Amino acid sequence: MNTYLLVKWLHIVSSVVLVGTGFGSAFYLFFANRSASLEARAVVARLVVRADLWFTTPAVVVQPLTGFWLAHTAGWPLATPWLAASLALYMLAGACWLPVLWLQLQMARDVAAAVATGRPLSVQYRRWQQGWELLGYPAFASMLAVFFLMVNKPPLWG
Repeated sequence: MNTYLLVKWLHIVSSVVLVGTGFGSAFYLFFANRSASLEARAVVARLVVRADLWFTTPAVVVQPLTGFWLAHTAGWPLATPWLAASLALYMLAGACWLPVLWLQLQMARDVAAAVATGRPLSVQYRRWQQGWELLGYPAFASMLAVFFLMVNKPPLWG
């Protein structure tokens, strides 16, 4: 197998890990947050934070490294319209994801403390949850658009 195909494979696998872990984590935390069980919320929130640290974060790093290498090797300038749009959307997703990480940590800490002490969730928890959800929608939509652009490579403009 040549180096280009190996890097392309790594790029594809890391994109699947990135989007798959993100969507799966969001699915479980979204529904756990609608549960009356604080214990369930605590377990899911802790595992979502862990999944982001173990899987999503490495994939976030691998994606641009392999993507830039593939573009350079294939001779695609970064100003190529579909590639420039993909990079902009990836940055938008990242701009949403960074605060999402912080919000997940806050929610995980708050619900764990509530379970440990027997107190209800803080009033802030609901605001963190709403912000987490609102940021997740454009991040996920951006990544779906990136997949479309990567596969189809449409001319877009110019």
